[in-house]
Amino acid sequence: MMPKMVNDDIKSEERHYVYLVRCADDSLYCGWTTDLERRMEAHNGHVPGGAKYTRGRRPVVLVYSESFCNKQDAQRREYAIKQMTKAKKLRLIEGVK
Repeated sequence: MMPKMVNDDIKSEERHYVYLVRCADDSLYCGWTTDLERRMEAHNGHVPGGAKYTRGRRPVVLVYSESFCNKQDAQRREYAIKQMTKAKKLRLIEGVK
C-alpha cells in the first residue's frame, strides 16, 4: 500500500513531514521529521535512531504522510493526530473525511 501524501507541492528543502507508520503488531505510530526516507530506515533499525516504541514492533511501514512549510505546523498536526482514536487514524489513512 502506497502512503498517502498531502501538500506535495512544497519544495523539498522546505518540508517538514508528519507521518503514520503501521507496526508489525498492527499498531500505529505518529511522528514528524524532515527526512522521511531516513526516518523509516531509523525506525526499521537500518541506521541509528528511531523511536523506542517502534524498536520492538519492527518492521514498520509508512502508511500516511503530510508535508508542511514549517516545523511548528508539522508539530501541531502531529499532536492533533496523536489525539485521534485509532479508528479516526485509520479513516485518515484511507482518505475518508
